[in-house]
Amino acid sequence: MTKAVKWNSPFYGMKKDVWFLSYHCFTKYVKVTFFDGTSLDPVPPESSKQDKIRYLNIHESDRLNEGQFIDWVEQASKLPGEKL
Repeated sequence: MTKAVKWNSPFYGMKKDVWFLSYHCFTKYVKVTFFDGTSLDPVPPESSKQDKIRYLNIHESDRLNEGQFIDWVEQASKLPGEKL
């Protein structure tokens, strides 16, 4: 696994400069970005202006479905990823 920080956000990938996930901390929530999120089953809940990207916004008061989150990360890590 490779890691990098771009635009103050950690990025994760399986190959150098090819990413499947990033996250960014805001005041009220953490935004998890799945770069090929439309290929995940089920698709993460938040859409994007970009066709393939999907988001999971996690607010402090939310109950995170850890099993689903782990499943999405595992699925995303097996996809080709995005070169940014």
